[in-house]
Amino acid sequence: METGIKYTIEKTVTTEMTARIMGSGTLDVLATPSMIAIIEETAWKSVASELEPGMASVGTNLKIDHLAPTPVGMKVRCETELKEVDGRKLVFEVNVYDEKGLVGKGTHERFIINEENFQTKANSKLNKEQ
Repeated sequence: METGIKYTIEKTVTTEMTARIMGSGTLDVLATPSMIAIIEETAWKSVASELEPGMASVGTNLKIDHLAPTPVGMKVRCETELKEVDGRKLVFEVNVYDEKGLVGKGTHERFIINEENFQTKANSKLNKEQ
């Protein structure tokens, strides 16, 4: 996989995406967890077609600054660019904009995994005694 892959997703902020509903605050503005979900979706979708069948990527690190509020009804646009490929580690530069300007920025790391092995490992936690 080569660096330089870019991808964009645009969404309209809904009540379900607010800090009040997400439990991350009391206001009816885009919640940071909702912004993070948009960032992760944009990043994984950007490289999905580059992966072999049975492979996927999972988020492992986020360094995000949430810079400004976005109200319900306003559109947000997330842009990612793959900046680094280090074996199975992928590093993205991310920027999130609303209709008035930049509202979030930072980096996001993902790791390429085998879907079946990863799910099996996660499910095995259910079978172990605590």
